[in-house]
Amino acid sequence: MSNRQKLLSGKLKYIIALLLLVLISLAFFVNNTSDFDISRREVLLRRIGHEILLQSGDSTSRVLPIKKIAENEYQISFEKEFTFQTDSLVNTTKRLLAKDYHVTDYVVNVINCDNSSVAYGYAISKNKKEDIVACIGRKQPIACYNIIVKFKPSNGFTANYKYFLAGLVFLAFIGFVFWKLKPKKELPKDLSNKLFTFGSVVFDAQKRQLEINAETIDLTATETRLLLIFASSPNETIERSRLQKEIWEDEGVIVGRSLDMFISKLRKKLELDPKINIVVIRGKGYKLEVNV
Repeated sequence: MSNRQKLLSGKLKYIIALLLLVLISLAFFVNNTSDFDISRREVLLRRIGHEILLQSGDSTSRVLPIKKIAENEYQISFEKEFTFQTDSLVNTTKRLLAKDYHVTDYVVNVINCDNSSVAYGYAISKNKKEDIVACIGRKQPIACYNIIVKFKPSNGFTANYKYFLAGLVFLAFIGFVFWKLKPKKELPKDLSNKLFTFGSVVFDAQKRQLEINAETIDLTATETRLLLIFASSPNETIERSRLQKEIWEDEGVIVGRSLDMFISKLRKKLELDPKINIVVIRGKGYKLEVNV
């Protein structure tokens, strides 16, 4: 194994380890963020209970522990009976739950403890036109109440989709780095030092140069490999599939239009000798046509 291949192998192992570390960190971050959001929401619900008691003139009794009675549904319970003003309850929940960035729509029901009947209820939506609020300004009698807050399920797919996209971008970056590090296909040793002469053209594969009528023209690495195939078999049809495989497929990239583009570039560089041309053999491929 060459030093370049060893370096590539070492870098690839490092990249894989880094990728695994990032994915594990992302999973840990997502889980902890979810737990944190739930705990923060419960604190906001307790704050709602606290302010409702203060508004009723009660500053000493307790708000009981917040109960999660179903997925996305919570119950605020109280130690003692209290009264509440409907508009104050609506405004308090809207103000405090606005601090929960994951909340869009929710329904609030005030339940009588003795018979579980609904004493008051309303619905708040992200789109204010869809709010359902009635009986504003009415004071409710002192009684035992529980406040049930039911949240519209958050679109977890959207959040996960963001992480998925981030992962894809990261993987694309890793793939790009790996592709750039991949050793380029070298010219065959028995041909790379050879000079090819056809017509007035002298092709030096090692220097990646053409000399036509005392004029020197530089070639790219891809143009050199392509012309090397033609120069090794002048006036013979070279199949398109062979060119794609040896020039692009072996590099890990297959782009049909790339071949046509490089053929066109080579034609322009060979124009100084009108007896030399790369012609299309329909349905088969191309041929370096040398008219001596």
